[in-house]
Amino acid sequence: MKVHRELVGSLPDFRQAVITIGTFDGVHLGHQKIIAQLKAEAAQINGETVIITFHPHPRKIVSSVPGDIKYLNTLPQKIQLLEQAGIDHLVIIPFDHVFANQPAQSYINDFLYKYFKPKVVIIGYDHRFGKGREGDYTLLEQEGGKLGFIVKEISEEILNEVVISSTKIRQSILDHDIEQANDFLGYAYFFEGKVVEGNKLGRTIGYPTANLHISSEEKLIPGNGVYAVTIHRSSPIKSADHIPLKGMMNIGVRPTVDGKKRVIEVHIFNFDEDLYGQELTISICHFLRGEEKFNGLEALKNQLEIDKNNAIQLLEMD
Repeated sequence: MKVHRELVGSLPDFRQAVITIGTFDGVHLGHQKIIAQLKAEAAQINGETVIITFHPHPRKIVSSVPGDIKYLNTLPQKIQLLEQAGIDHLVIIPFDHVFANQPAQSYINDFLYKYFKPKVVIIGYDHRFGKGREGDYTLLEQEGGKLGFIVKEISEEILNEVVISSTKIRQSILDHDIEQANDFLGYAYFFEGKVVEGNKLGRTIGYPTANLHISSEEKLIPGNGVYAVTIHRSSPIKSADHIPLKGMMNIGVRPTVDGKKRVIEVHIFNFDEDLYGQELTISICHFLRGEEKFNGLEALKNQLEIDKNNAIQLLEMD
């Protein structure tokens, strides 16, 4: 897959471009159905598949109350997942107020047609574009007839599935229902973090942990608790042929110890290497239990032994 981040001087002359437009956050099973439609259409005309996406998220620019938007994927993760899905071209449009405020007619003529010369554009019936969201499916279809491209619809059923899936995935991750989130995603939810120095308390009770710093503030982090996880020293997508490490992860304020600062710490089973400064990718497989306050370190140690046995059992069943 070729990734293009600029319009001027960056884009090739696409061969029979079949285009769709969207955020594709999660690249989950609902998105995969749109991608399958895109690829099938391109195969019929010997064309190239092109996904146009925007960064940052348009809501951060156009919404009067943008809110605390959390992504299922960082941009590099989304790129990896779309590459794995077999897309030919991904075009990342820097979304700003200038782009957001162009009239719908300009969006079609001066953006979509000028740079992409599409043969087919696949969008949802409710797709809106241009200043004030004035452009719609009907306008795009009319202009496509003049400019020589066809507009095809993503079914309402698939669109609803995308919206419902994205909503359920986010809520499931926050509510500890990792199995449901992973079912909707089609893969284990993952995030990346750099190993930083902690207080080294874990090693004193036989459970040394790698403390993780998450560089992306926009990445959705699961709710507090203990999880069974697998650990990669690179992307799980790029290292699919490598056997991941297994372990358990705690997210929370560690109420038995200090209860002040939220941390993410991973204990890797049967592992004794120095990981400081390394980037790890954590794939979250199962939720084990919520965060608890124990009556001292001995009680915590006993519970960690139970957690470890439960995690090993669940991971071996995967």
